[in-house]
Amino acid sequence: MKRVLRFVLIGLSVAPASCAQKPTAGPELIALENSWKESVIKRDAAALNRLYADEYASVDQEGSVWNKSEDIDIDTTGASRLTSFKLDDMKVRPYGDVAVVTGVNTSQGTLHGYASSSRSRFTDVFVKRDGRWQCVSSQTTALAK
Repeated sequence: MKRVLRFVLIGLSVAPASCAQKPTAGPELIALENSWKESVIKRDAAALNRLYADEYASVDQEGSVWNKSEDIDIDTTGASRLTSFKLDDMKVRPYGDVAVVTGVNTSQGTLHGYASSSRSRFTDVFVKRDGRWQCVSSQTTALAK
């Protein structure tokens, strides 16, 4: 009985260290999402190139699919220009070196020189490689304004 009690006590003393929660990816990915939108506002192709994985694919609100270079081109030289954004209802679901981020993006900008605004729900999938998160997939769905 003493032997069992000793193992239980040892187990209890070690448990807090082994069960300690590792920092979650949540705050890091929420900051990355905001940085991503700031990069689009600044039309920073280099930042977007680092963020998007080589196999990146984006599905926009109309159902069109864009690869990495096409999406960077649209965001940095295209007819649309993002001027402001607000991200809400963000949730991060980490799965090891993969994480899914969902949320709502309310944005303003211009399209062919005319004022434009949108509200959409998004799902972004990130993979952690070489110590940094990269987006491999992004999908947006238009919401009623």
